[in-house]
Amino acid sequence: MRASGRSIWLHSAQDADVGVDMKFLKLVATILSLAIAGIGALGVLAPGLLLEFGRTVSAPQAIYAVAAVRVVFGALLILVATESRMPGTLRLIGVVIVVAGLVTPLLGAERFLEAFGRFAAQGALLRRAVAILPLIVGLFFVYAINSDRHGAA
Repeated sequence: MRASGRSIWLHSAQDADVGVDMKFLKLVATILSLAIAGIGALGVLAPGLLLEFGRTVSAPQAIYAVAAVRVVFGALLILVATESRMPGTLRLIGVVIVVAGLVTPLLGAERFLEAFGRFAAQGALLRRAVAILPLIVGLFFVYAINSDRHGAA
């Protein structure tokens, strides 16, 4: 019986480690989600600054960094989905973001610059309206990641 009790103790210790790891993953995913919302807020409040930021990440080396961040963030969404309010939705969005991250370098900086040029040519009102999307999506991620599934029922 002692071995059985010991086994339960070891199992619960492993669960505690997983809980700590999940809290850390949720924290990192929340910080990245807030960064997405912050970029959207920047675009709404100061679209010119958002354009400056866009120019800084349009260099070929920066495209690879953006791709890596996408892959990491998508993977984080997939990992934290099980303890989120909307596990299926976060998993699906996570997969889409990972695929987008993997495809990003294949499209190249030229295509990004072309799309960025079209966006920059739009009026400030339209740029502000488009920037609302990452603001809302980032805040949605924060909500979905930090609301546990049991509280949703």
